[in-house]
Amino acid sequence: MIKQTSKYADLSQGLHTDAMLEKLPVEVKDWAESLPWNQRRYVLSLCYTLCASTPELQAEFLDDYTADGLVSKMFEDVDTLNRVKEYLIRFRVKKELNESDLRSYIKQFYIHSAQQARRLTDQYLEAALRFVLNTEERNNVFNYILGFEFIKIAFQMSWLQQEKLARLQKNQSQFIETYIKPIQHAHRINGIIVPKDERIFFARRAYYVQMPNISYRKLIELVMATFTTEMVSNCGFSISRHSQALRFDCDYIYDPELEEERFPTDLQFIH
Repeated sequence: MIKQTSKYADLSQGLHTDAMLEKLPVEVKDWAESLPWNQRRYVLSLCYTLCASTPELQAEFLDDYTADGLVSKMFEDVDTLNRVKEYLIRFRVKKELNESDLRSYIKQFYIHSAQQARRLTDQYLEAALRFVLNTEERNNVFNYILGFEFIKIAFQMSWLQQEKLARLQKNQSQFIETYIKPIQHAHRINGIIVPKDERIFFARRAYYVQMPNISYRKLIELVMATFTTEMVSNCGFSISRHSQALRFDCDYIYDPELEEERFPTDLQFIH
């Protein structure tokens, strides 16, 4: 009976191993199976070390180990790269998206994912490896760049400017729930904009027109703490999918005369 149980256990383990190998690209599977035992030990040692490391160390290793290759692959996708640059110009973001920029964003993507993994599960390494091996997931970093830069802009707007941004959108309520409310909540709890006398009608102007004062490093931390990588990438995907999916008009949003035109606001979305 014990031998029979052992036989079934071995069979189950073998099926599990085969299933794991089937998830790999054919080239990787063929390469792994072709390795002699002394080289397989190195692979196993590397796998064990990575899996036993913290998500932050995994991110650092994968950044150092893969960034050059990923950057070169991303530069091959000229059409997508140029499209992202056009949108950044539209948002008036001064970023060239050169090799240094892309490397920085790849590392940030890893670290952002690692922070989520700590709260969810230790699936970060699996996700990062898919990102390395899969062209579609690798191109997702372009959406992440677009989404992150847009959210950074929104984080640095006054609440009145955020309202004007929301007014430009086709689905204002969804935009407010997805982006504006989390940003304003982050402003509040971090003491960046602290509303006073909220229940006094005319007192609202003081904090609605206040411009957030956020250092660059703090801004990055706030975006990463407020939004998941998936939310940031989905934002970028919406922007790149259709030119009017997310409307942005700098002249309207930042025109100071329009701030005096209508106040207090009638989109009281923070309450």
